[in-house]
Amino acid sequence: MSIQPTPSPFLKYQYKSCENIPVKIWDDSKSGCNHVARSIALAIRQKQQDGEKIVLGLATGSSPIKVYEELVRLHREEGLSFKNVVTFNLDEYYPMAPDAQQSYVRFMKEYLFDHVDIPKEHIHIPDGALAMQDVDAFCRQYEKKIQEHGGIDIQILGIGRTGHIGFNEPGSWEDSKTRLVRLDNLTRRDAIKDFIREENVPYRAITMGIGTIMSARTIYLMAWGSHKASIVREAVEGSINPSVPASYLQEHPNVKVYVDEPAASDLTRFKSPWLIGMCAWTDDLICQAVVWLSQTTGKPILKLTDEDYAEHHLGELIMEFDNAYNINIKIFNRLQHTITGWPGGKPNADDTLRPERAQPAKKRVIIFSPHPDDDVISMGGTFLRLVEQGHDVHVAYQTSGNIAVHDHDARRFMEFISEFEVKVGINNEDLQKMKKKVLKFLDNKQPNQPDIDEVRFIKGLIRRGEARAGARFCGLADDHIHFLDLPFYETGRTRKKPMGEADIEIVTQLLETIKPHQVFAAGDLADPHGTHAVCLEAIFESLRRQKESGRPWIKDCWLWLYRGAWHEWAIHEVEMAIPLSPQQLLKKRKAIFTHQSQKDQPPFPGEDPREFWQRAEDRNRDTASMYRKLGLAEYEAMEAFRRWHF
Repeated sequence: MSIQPTPSPFLKYQYKSCENIPVKIWDDSKSGCNHVARSIALAIRQKQQDGEKIVLGLATGSSPIKVYEELVRLHREEGLSFKNVVTFNLDEYYPMAPDAQQSYVRFMKEYLFDHVDIPKEHIHIPDGALAMQDVDAFCRQYEKKIQEHGGIDIQILGIGRTGHIGFNEPGSWEDSKTRLVRLDNLTRRDAIKDFIREENVPYRAITMGIGTIMSARTIYLMAWGSHKASIVREAVEGSINPSVPASYLQEHPNVKVYVDEPAASDLTRFKSPWLIGMCAWTDDLICQAVVWLSQTTGKPILKLTDEDYAEHHLGELIMEFDNAYNINIKIFNRLQHTITGWPGGKPNADDTLRPERAQPAKKRVIIFSPHPDDDVISMGGTFLRLVEQGHDVHVAYQTSGNIAVHDHDARRFMEFISEFEVKVGINNEDLQKMKKKVLKFLDNKQPNQPDIDEVRFIKGLIRRGEARAGARFCGLADDHIHFLDLPFYETGRTRKKPMGEADIEIVTQLLETIKPHQVFAAGDLADPHGTHAVCLEAIFESLRRQKESGRPWIKDCWLWLYRGAWHEWAIHEVEMAIPLSPQQLLKKRKAIFTHQSQKDQPPFPGEDPREFWQRAEDRNRDTASMYRKLGLAEYEAMEAFRRWHF
């Protein structure tokens, strides 16, 4: 799924490449994963024709899930057999029981092995339940088994933000074999999404070594999402370096890197393609180049000179536009026209150069919030403005967010109910049973154990109450607050189900009821849990179907994408920037504070130690600062949006 509203500015001509490994960029992760799956299926069938086994090296994590889903589909619908397949998994946490929620044994069963006809004796996964004294012998035997089966034919890899492949962290040596390793702190923090709390994340893992991986005949490295962009660039464009273990792949004769556009965004051919060849210049690419030049030189746009362009590989633009002044004015005006204090459009005004339409003066608006706090965190100032300016604003919370509530909060609310019953003399038998069940579960809950339905229900109610408080603070009436509780989210675990028809139908019903002129949705695919991506996909698919079915209202509906707590639009991507005064920024902070369960230390903070309100304010101030440094007006803060032209 791409969230670029117009095609990215690919190079028309390219004299050289900064990439030391072949990189193929896909529109979305599903397309790339399906290609990998079909390539594996073709190799399996070829080996079957020859009466031979095929040895696959398998990875876990979010990157290969869609590969396994497509392989399962090929097995069920197209008769792909796995009887000649032998598998070796890359790694496993240590210590880790095979039936634990976070074990890679369980992961592989859930996504692949339980759904195909692979013989059990052909499956090999590092044993995380071994006694410490037995690990070395197991690792030697693991290497021996790989060799006995003739080596790995196809190895699937993801890449961690430390650059690790498998669990080969920075500092791993090139000829390393299967062994017990210590996990990097960043890797452990990234794993919190599966383990709830950092203290539950193992410190060690058993992993194939770099040398083991490099011995595979074919390697597919996959990376999806903007949070992988910087490490992808280091791995494929940087020097071979033990501090980025994936960079060793540059020495492999048959490695293919598959990424989506967000993961490719830091590659030179995307970020600054003028450095490596002649470009097919579009307005978007010119804006990107001029913003880059301004930031590189430290000069405001209107002070850039012909010499600045020539010295930074942009002389081609001077030849095309005559001089720097013409280019500077063009881009300065473009950026200036993105700034507006009227996110719903300014009534009775010339909207030729404004990001939003003047008519209708009062618009029906839906703000989609993937989690119950993304609305105020990501666009709280704009939310407040839309309500204050008289638009008919609705907010739709797409998921319950129930896994992101601490156990102690659930206990506190159950105790409140219990004491309330006593004080007012209520004796509800069903409620008593539920209370006992919940408290007993919480008293005996094991680390990493999923919540029972009743606990998830209570945690969901906590987040609903906070969301209502935030929306009311922004001025909404209760009948304009919608809780969609999309089914894909309700697994009780951080691993979610794929988007289904039920999810699309729920979104569609709301759109059909309100018939909005404006939709705001989270376009932040750096969300580490993937929830934002699925929520956005459901909106895209619903709107696509509405358009195909010829719904009249869809012609007047504009979709604006905001980004969440994890990422922000680059300045050249922004199409609407809403300035915030110090008072408005403070009011936004108060709206965020209504989400008390997410204050101080939420269960899933990600890699950023700051609280969500701090991230939001810093990001909004940074956006305003970048506009100022480009030579535009100075504001306290800004919220940024990109329009999706569906």
